[in-house]
Amino acid sequence: MKQAEVKNDRGTDLFAARSLLFLPASNPRAIAKAFGAGADLVILDLEDSVRPEDKSAARARAVDAAATSWPMPVAIRINGVGTQWHSLDLDAAARSNADFLVVPRAISAHLIHEIAETASKPVLAMIETAAGVLAAPEIASEAAGLIAGTNDLRADLRLPLDSTREPISASLQLIVLAARAAGVAVFDGVFNRLDDADGFLREAEEGRRLGFDGKSLIHPNQITPCHQAFAPSAAEVERARALVDAFNGGAERFGNEMIERMHVEAAQRVLGRASS
Repeated sequence: MKQAEVKNDRGTDLFAARSLLFLPASNPRAIAKAFGAGADLVILDLEDSVRPEDKSAARARAVDAAATSWPMPVAIRINGVGTQWHSLDLDAAARSNADFLVVPRAISAHLIHEIAETASKPVLAMIETAAGVLAAPEIASEAAGLIAGTNDLRADLRLPLDSTREPISASLQLIVLAARAAGVAVFDGVFNRLDDADGFLREAEEGRRLGFDGKSLIHPNQITPCHQAFAPSAAEVERARALVDAFNGGAERFGNEMIERMHVEAAQRVLGRASS
């Protein structure tokens, strides 16, 4: 069964998720703050945000945190294959109450399949390398969703980490295309500058225009503007409602344009996102 067809225990609809908040599982204060922050998905991180000497304690803390009754679904990001922590992370996350696993630097559909089978949980695969971008269509067929890892992707492509998004825009579009072809959700990468609220909002709005369902975040302060960026405007909602009401089942005129069923389905998605 494809991951896109798998429901976790909560019946989480990843297409409705806008904000994916990453936080270090080694930081109990961050975990406590995230509980009431209002993100659509919280990701307890065991990978890059955790120092090597803290990995074991973070793993135990992530399992304990996932056992708590959260108001939103919770995922655990494990360390990647080839690291000394991968097997221990996978075993612990598989036994935990986490709703999803997040796998970094995914480059193989077979790997994602094996992890999902081992953990008996849906997997979000992070596309963070050139190899991952090229394998994204196959990876997406085994994943519950894709997350663009823009920082690592810039590094793998040997770009300046403070470069604009233009050099990786083609890669981001390929990630979105891979997810759409597989019928799974897809999420934009993080925005690093915590003191640049306007820059965050611009990038989030750009991500929506690229076709992402939502965005991964590194601070609770980014949640509200993220939800704002991925929400349809009042004009979009009004037009979508009028289009749905006007449709009678075939190709027909709507104002100065021709519409058919695919336009209605797009309008229904707008209305669904507006009500979330």
